[in-house]
Amino acid sequence: MLSLRDMALTVEERGEGQFYWVVLEATEADDGDVMIYRRIESAARAQSTYSNALALGVDVVRRLAD
Repeated sequence: MLSLRDMALTVEERGEGQFYWVVLEATEADDGDVMIYRRIESAARAQSTYSNALALGVDVVRRLAD
């Protein structure tokens, strides 16, 4: 049976006009009301726009989900 991964994608602006995608994955927490995420992958190079970073991050999430 295929197990699903609880992943999230965010974009960080680490400097003015420097956008990086970051893929997160949920970890087990003691409390069921709180979700804790850890970084599993992030961009090595900045993108000049939020949209470009987001689009590249979506491609990574798709690859990880397959």
